[in-house]
Amino acid sequence: MPEKIKVLVVDDSALVRKIVSDILHRDPDIEVVGTANNGKTAVYKNSTLNPDVITLDIEMPIMDGLEALRQIIETNPKPVIMMSVLTQHGAEATFRALEYGAVDFIPKPSTALSISVDEIADLLIKKVRSVYKSKIKLHPGENLEPRREPEARQTEGPRAKAPGKKVVAIGTSTGGPSALLQVFQKLPSDFGSPVLVVQHMPEGFTRAFAERLNANSGLSVKEAEDGDRVRPGCGYIAPGHSHVRIEESAGEKVLRVFKGDKVSGHRPSIDVLFDSVAESYGSDSVAVIMTGMGKDGAGGISHIRKKGGFTIAQDEDTSVVYGMNRVAVQSGAIDEVVSLYRIAETILEHA
Repeated sequence: MPEKIKVLVVDDSALVRKIVSDILHRDPDIEVVGTANNGKTAVYKNSTLNPDVITLDIEMPIMDGLEALRQIIETNPKPVIMMSVLTQHGAEATFRALEYGAVDFIPKPSTALSISVDEIADLLIKKVRSVYKSKIKLHPGENLEPRREPEARQTEGPRAKAPGKKVVAIGTSTGGPSALLQVFQKLPSDFGSPVLVVQHMPEGFTRAFAERLNANSGLSVKEAEDGDRVRPGCGYIAPGHSHVRIEESAGEKVLRVFKGDKVSGHRPSIDVLFDSVAESYGSDSVAVIMTGMGKDGAGGISHIRKKGGFTIAQDEDTSVVYGMNRVAVQSGAIDEVVSLYRIAETILEHA
């Protein structure tokens, strides 16, 4: 019998600590070894209890979650899953936490989300199991300040770009938000291809994530909406509640955003996007599959390669979870395996 996965639960609310602990106790392979009601206690218990995984709230007294995360990563780094609230401030703090070294996040139950408590419970257990023994990825020295003023990006239309013939499609999951930021920051402002992204992320957070990418890259990035025309130099992030595929309409490529059943266990599904890219663009496509648990996207990227598109996978060393990309590599669907730091460069070579 393998040892249980030891979890430290950190939240200033006694009720939330009990709910999270009760959820984790449902899994016989997970043991809650301790709880903490503020960041200072969390840092201390991380050193004394040495958990395998930490769930961490952001808003807490004495020491907040972001400062606690910094100290945990510096002193005794562990996979940290943030517990996030769906507010502008909450989303911003969550994405900063992912950039500081947290491996993933889950939403706290909220009336603003259609996701149920049972779905959140299932998500939490899956994430704890998937990030156990995962690598803590830090990206020091990256400039995370906005590259242009928010006022400008809210009002401007799509900037004129030299149209590229090809499309770029990217799929990622656990570890993806901070990795995608790395890629988008390195794509030039005159990049002439559209970039379509499925990042497994709960409903409500994808719009804030698109805004963060928009502020930190030279591309015009938005959350995809049904009927969006696919334009050069623009990035489209699949909403957390819907699939995205490409269709032809009046001689133009447009995005269809729709609910539908989960595919490969997910909605949005990378496979749904990749399959439509294969059919719509064929050899004029560049597909990238990055860090994440499961196998979503492996079938779709194989479809793209069979249609003549160029396929890229993030390597194991720079992946938080080497899952989806591993399945794609092992299936023979990948033309080139590269580190996170060479993904943008490789895209530019082939797009």
